[in-house]
Amino acid sequence: MATNSNPTHILQNEEVIAAIAARVKRAQGQLGAVARMLEEGRNCDEIVHQMSAVAKAVNTAAFTLISTSLEECIMEGRKDQKAVSEKLQKLFLSLA
Repeated sequence: MATNSNPTHILQNEEVIAAIAARVKRAQGQLGAVARMLEEGRNCDEIVHQMSAVAKAVNTAAFTLISTSLEECIMEGRKDQKAVSEKLQKLFLSLA
């Protein structure tokens, strides 16, 4: 893998990629349900509960992406490993 001045990592684990994609698609469906609930005039409790599920699904997908990327970065032994790890840690913290 070529290195450049902007340290990045592309996820390689196909199983994890598929799991993240499935989770994001589920969240997309849940978000569509939120829009329908709003249009139907459903009560706030139900809508907030559904929005919470969307947020959890998206955050879990993001945490999985970042943690797997960190693991792969460490396993790769890249020359810019520290810079990539720092960038991924910043992404991780942006979700907190």
